[in-house]
Amino acid sequence: MATQQPPTGKPSIKVAGMASAGAAVEWYDFFIYGTAAALVFPKLFFSPDMPLFVAQMAAFSTFAVGFIARPLGGAWFGHFGDRHGRKKALVLAMFVMGLATTLIGCLPSYATAGSLAPILLVVLRFLQGLAVGGQWGGAALLAIESAPKNRQGFYSSFVQVGVPLGVVLANTVFLIVSASMDSDAFLAWGWRIGFLISIALIFIGLLIHWTIDEPEDETPAQPAADTRPSSPLATLLREHWRVVLLAGGAFIANNVCFYIAITYAVAYGTTSAGIAREVLLGAVMIGSLAMIPALVVCGALSDRFGRRGIFMLGAVLCGAWAFIVFPLIELGTPIAVTTAIATGLICISLMYGPQAALFAELFPKEVRYSGASLGYQIGSVVGGGFAPIVATALFAHYGSSLPISLYLAATCVISLVCVILLGKGMTGEARHA
Repeated sequence: MATQQPPTGKPSIKVAGMASAGAAVEWYDFFIYGTAAALVFPKLFFSPDMPLFVAQMAAFSTFAVGFIARPLGGAWFGHFGDRHGRKKALVLAMFVMGLATTLIGCLPSYATAGSLAPILLVVLRFLQGLAVGGQWGGAALLAIESAPKNRQGFYSSFVQVGVPLGVVLANTVFLIVSASMDSDAFLAWGWRIGFLISIALIFIGLLIHWTIDEPEDETPAQPAADTRPSSPLATLLREHWRVVLLAGGAFIANNVCFYIAITYAVAYGTTSAGIAREVLLGAVMIGSLAMIPALVVCGALSDRFGRRGIFMLGAVLCGAWAFIVFPLIELGTPIAVTTAIATGLICISLMYGPQAALFAELFPKEVRYSGASLGYQIGSVVGGGFAPIVATALFAHYGSSLPISLYLAATCVISLVCVILLGKGMTGEARHA
């Protein structure tokens, strides 16, 4: 029988704080690659004989490799975490991410290593995707399973804060480094600084290993072999595949709307509305900062009013936001652009804030890491991995932002339906959450 939840929030605050710090740096590593793929990699890691547009597409293709690897990372680390503990899986994921990102900062350029340079870049980006695919589940479950039962939404929301904080950190580091040197120095070596400092993630992993205990309810009263399946992943796919797919569907709108807000909106504003890139990046930074307290508030609200209700409200509001974001951006003023992006990110917080607790409640603890991670990462590939590409293709074909708004609204409907169906599949306490 599982032990009782801790009676006070003090251990939970410590665990949530450490998990949040690890998540922020891990997402910083994942996002800083995207910034470098836009500004640096086309010029350094591909043949100078290649047209710049082709090199840019190749660089973004290596960025997409990280998304492709995420479900694989979720499956493997989830299996490992269900068998050997949340903390071990999380620390291992952080080590892989910290090492891969640091090594990217040490890579030779195409001029030095030839075709080996882009090959190594793809390999390390794949490792980044594997790591981030396993990190979220470990961090979320450490926070959730160490928290009092009536505060799990609140404490798990600190892990969700890692995403906007990672966006802010990645953009801030690149802005500071690029502003402190000329463009030649930045291209020659300055861009590497942002990657090399991510070695800090390894030290955060060690700190978690030394100072955080495995959640009590993950220490069974009888031998682990009697309570844990020999293959958690196989058990999950055999007995809970429908819930995994519905969880992935629930996450689609969240991911699509997020990557439209922080990536495609910047491209749309600069190319179609003639807005300065600095205005758009500033709006993303302000919106990301506004998202941080919004996530915590929404996680806490889900403890009081239920996960699904808050989540479904977010899906509805994001569907409405889809039809106002582009008209606001087209106004071109800094206030309008910032309002458009920040409003979207706050609406997304209604889904993302309670999501960790909601996903954890969908699965029995023996396969919880595998189930929550795989559902999350399936949604990330279908959603975020293709959202900017789909939006770009829609605008190119129709010459209007309305089809993009319809696309966003359709993903919100999909997620809304999936959450409703998940509720019907729950029993007892989880259903009311």
